[in-house]
Amino acid sequence: MMRHLLFFVMIAVFGSTAYGQFSTVGIIGTATPQGWDASTPMVQDDEDPNVWTLEVALVDGELKFRADDDWEVNWGDTGFPFGTGEQDGPNLQVVEGDYLITFNSETGEYFFDYDGTIGIIGSATPFGWDRDVFMFPNDAFTLYSLTIMLEAGDIKFRQDGDWAINWGGEDFPEGQAELDGPNIPVDQAGLYSITFDVEAAYYEFELIVGYDSISIIGDATPGGWDEDTHLQRDANNTDLWRGIVDLVEGDLKFRAENDWAVNWGGDTFPTGVAVPNGDNIFVDEAGEYIVTFNSSTLEYDFLLVEEFDVVSIIGDATPGGWIDDTDMEQDPNDKTQWSIRVVLTDGEMKFRANNDWGINWGAGTFPEGTAVQDGPNIPVPAGEYFVYFNSTTGAYFFDEIEEFNSISIVGRSGPFGEWPDTDDGGAVDWFMDKDPNDGNIWTTTGVQLFDFDPDDDGGVKFRADTAWTVNWGAEDFPEGTATQDGPNIQPVAGVYDVVFNAVTGEYVFSPSTSVRENFINPDQIKVFPNPTGNFVNIQLEGIDLGAEISVSVYDLSGKQLAIYSFSSTNEINFDVSGLQTGNYILHITDGQFFSGKRLSVIR
Repeated sequence: MMRHLLFFVMIAVFGSTAYGQFSTVGIIGTATPQGWDASTPMVQDDEDPNVWTLEVALVDGELKFRADDDWEVNWGDTGFPFGTGEQDGPNLQVVEGDYLITFNSETGEYFFDYDGTIGIIGSATPFGWDRDVFMFPNDAFTLYSLTIMLEAGDIKFRQDGDWAINWGGEDFPEGQAELDGPNIPVDQAGLYSITFDVEAAYYEFELIVGYDSISIIGDATPGGWDEDTHLQRDANNTDLWRGIVDLVEGDLKFRAENDWAVNWGGDTFPTGVAVPNGDNIFVDEAGEYIVTFNSSTLEYDFLLVEEFDVVSIIGDATPGGWIDDTDMEQDPNDKTQWSIRVVLTDGEMKFRANNDWGINWGAGTFPEGTAVQDGPNIPVPAGEYFVYFNSTTGAYFFDEIEEFNSISIVGRSGPFGEWPDTDDGGAVDWFMDKDPNDGNIWTTTGVQLFDFDPDDDGGVKFRADTAWTVNWGAEDFPEGTATQDGPNIQPVAGVYDVVFNAVTGEYVFSPSTSVRENFINPDQIKVFPNPTGNFVNIQLEGIDLGAEISVSVYDLSGKQLAIYSFSSTNEINFDVSGLQTGNYILHITDGQFFSGKRLSVIR
């Protein structure tokens, strides 16, 4: 297993206390080689004197970090295998194993990099797809476990920090794992206890949360004192709850689990810090509010939603400059949300309401931030964007639209009948055509698909620029919304016209306008000699052809290099001496059947 030295980004200090440089930093406790009797010294990094590392075997027990072999400066925490230590914090509870420990004496951040075999990796983990966090085995090395904070995102299990053996699954929070299966979707951020049974290939994610529900109740709320109005848990913070609620003048409280056993009140409005069993919160103005409550810090906020007829963008970065507003579109389901797809130039801009400077929002950050009334201009680099803005919270986001050189359909159920090898490039990609008026809309006609077979790694996916870096999938067929690294699309055999939106992931497979009664098996089409130097022959065995055959030649990036037309015949040939040495794709069609074949040119 390859282990990586983790150098921390400095994101925290211990309260308002600042510490100077230390002569030594070590670990001490029952989990360490010398117990509580003496510190085991760590090694100071040559480039950053605040970073300390140690390779060490630990036993089940507890430990702390301390400086200069003295208790005056020491760090502890409740998190393991990583977290941020605090001065005089609690002892760290450690699991037996071999570790590479990294500690930053300025920020308090630490990581116990366990030398294990089974780990988790993915966008839901603290290190994304860059590295594994290894799990701890039972005595039989069949059941692995880990308690860890996760973000909303994707995750997979894998062995020895390598993709040669990996497991995924469609279900969450528990399910049957499959070798090379799809990413496991973690739909809720939080602290999880994760177990993975390697023999049974079964996994389980147990969310460790404080409350299952948080609500407001009172005569200011829609349900009065008789019925709770529930808030929704934030996807990225298990302690944060919010909702959009119509309130009237009156009293209310927050409570947990629809019961008065745990409730909170406060004496300030519209913001404050709630008190357990506190006074009723008095709402002094009726209206629609965004209600936010943090069940950990007990902070609350009631943000009045103001309605606008129009919200627009204006500035020298926008199409209308500083003279004409460019209006945004309001979300029909949420009057606070506005969006627009727009081409912007290098410059500055602001948001404003009702095409007037009386209400305008700005901020100095890009591509996201929180704009405030009469704030500074937002600096914008040139590009095409989806711009999102919340007229109540002021939150905004510029999502740059990336156009690709090619989009293709690949897969065992596709026209080539196989998935690409790593070194295939675009040798088995069915290339789509870019819409001349919208570079994110891609279409193709008459593509032949075969039945999805789960036992034969069946299905198809969309991918960009003949690489797996950007790919989209979803199980739904004939239409759906594909996501990055999603599961294989499960087609039914047929000939289809396809539309795909590379921004939203939406796709539609519709029966082709020229449907053929009998499908063409790619094995019926022979291309020879292959490789070739000059001429190539295409033999079509037992195929009822149309009046004319068209053969298009593509390079592996999806660029069309040539197109040839032939009268109907079972064998055709043409000259490829103008092509350079390399691999190419042939799209063969008579207007009713479509098929793809590989071609190699060697000289």
